[in-house]
Amino acid sequence: MDSPLRAWRDTLEDLGVMGLVREPRAPAPEDPVPQPSSPSPVRPPLARPAPRPVAAAPAAYVPPSDPIGCPAPAAVAGAASLSDLHRIIQGCLACPLGPGRMKFVFGEGDPGARILFVGEGPGRDEDVQGRPFVGKAGALLDRMIGALGMTREETYVANIVKCRPPDNRTPAPDEARACLGYLRRQIELIQPAVIVTLGATPLRELVGIGEGITRMRGQWQRVKVGGREIPVMPTYHPAYVLRQYTPDVRRAVWEDLQAAKAWADRPAEA
Repeated sequence: MDSPLRAWRDTLEDLGVMGLVREPRAPAPEDPVPQPSSPSPVRPPLARPAPRPVAAAPAAYVPPSDPIGCPAPAAVAGAASLSDLHRIIQGCLACPLGPGRMKFVFGEGDPGARILFVGEGPGRDEDVQGRPFVGKAGALLDRMIGALGMTREETYVANIVKCRPPDNRTPAPDEARACLGYLRRQIELIQPAVIVTLGATPLRELVGIGEGITRMRGQWQRVKVGGREIPVMPTYHPAYVLRQYTPDVRRAVWEDLQAAKAWADRPAEA
């Protein structure tokens, strides 16, 4: 470099001017060529869950055909006494309730009772003991009868079905039909002056009235059995009274039972 130019450069460096001069920009590296991306894996479509198998309907109950498991109507009609009828039907398996019972609950009381009480079906205590109305509801029924000046032994107590429905449910119509002939023969043999139905089920199955018991209680009905028309007084079931233990419910049942007792006390020729 010539001396004048070097001197000029040195002077600029002394003044700090050369340090302000930007260094030439380095060339930018070339942008990389984009590489083709690998295709995303194709997911197979989600498989639909297999349909659940439809549970097969339970097989229809087939009653036995022997005379013990399925007593013939002629044998039932020919029973000459309650004890004879009991002997004929105590092995009954004519409906699905039979195989599941512990004991057959025939009914009990005075064979010539003036008042017949008809309930729905045996509960747990009745199934164990083989007697109708022996649980809490039965104890209340005994008190009701006692309030009328009577003992339970002076009446007769039975049910629409004679075997306990599972979980104390209402008897199915086919179960009630299978057992109803036995009850009707009991009525023919006892010849009560009046029947007291306890709850909606006996009113529906024996008398043929499907109206709610709240509407029908206290209203006289009639049922024809063995050529006789028998007055029927519908009232609440003792189990309902225990659940709804109000003055109104207790008064209603008391009025119904008093009416039934008054009818039963009428002279036979009236």
